[in-house]
Amino acid sequence: MNIENIEAFVYINHYGSFNKAADVLYISQPTVTARIQSLERELDCKVFDRLGKQINLTDKGRQFLPYAQQILQVYQNGRHQIQSKGQIPGELRIGSTVSVSNYLMPRLLLHLKQRYPHIRMKLTTAPTEVLIEKLKAKEIDLAFIRKVVNPAIQSFPFCEDPISLYVYAGHPLARKGRASIREISEQTLVFFECGSLDWMRLHRVFESMERPPGIVYQVDNLETAKKLVLKQAGICFLPALSVQEEVEAGTLVRVDITETEGISLRTHLISLNGENAEFLDTLLELGTGTLSKLN
Repeated sequence: MNIENIEAFVYINHYGSFNKAADVLYISQPTVTARIQSLERELDCKVFDRLGKQINLTDKGRQFLPYAQQILQVYQNGRHQIQSKGQIPGELRIGSTVSVSNYLMPRLLLHLKQRYPHIRMKLTTAPTEVLIEKLKAKEIDLAFIRKVVNPAIQSFPFCEDPISLYVYAGHPLARKGRASIREISEQTLVFFECGSLDWMRLHRVFESMERPPGIVYQVDNLETAKKLVLKQAGICFLPALSVQEEVEAGTLVRVDITETEGISLRTHLISLNGENAEFLDTLLELGTGTLSKLN
């Protein structure tokens, strides 16, 4: 059985379109169609029902899908292990979201430079969606993003950055170190809004309150939010990495809130399947539970 036929089948199911699968695989739409026809001959059954532009799995196709996904994953894992070991390029092109670029990337870049002193490194900062497109176009080699589900991309959980409430030194809540969610409703709140699911969990907590907190400042930049708190304009939920220096200096104080514990920003490390295994392994050594080594 041809692995390319299985690959086309999995990609068409994921994207719901022969054309989109062809774009991602960098082949023509007729080639994708030919691969599915070849697969259907091998299986002696139809795997897709085509109703105009709509594509649906047949019952047989639905039965075969988990096996096809497993076959493709095993193949990609094997390729990942053997393809790029020992092959170190002269330049490593890394993409990252703004928060990772500001607060985590300087330490990661220094660590990579110590490990690979002869390579050049190029950093591109952009939203998750842009980085995914750049990765697929091979304009970058790997990226740190929020999350992605795409059969062309391998994604690894990298780290979790806890989101907590921070207040300025001298704030009444700073002395207590812990507060109830009700106490926040009486405070002026600065809210950093980036649109991710992690921050939506905070919104859901607020919506469950009889008296939600008054969001006076809603901003889309972490540094702006942090500086508003430092200027005593209000209090704010912020990721730990963004306030590490201020907490160590004592200018910002974390206040624990039971109802919001466990909320964190999750960062994933992504690469095209089977590529950059050497760098992936090095970076994943620094993932969850080991970031303290970079301090």
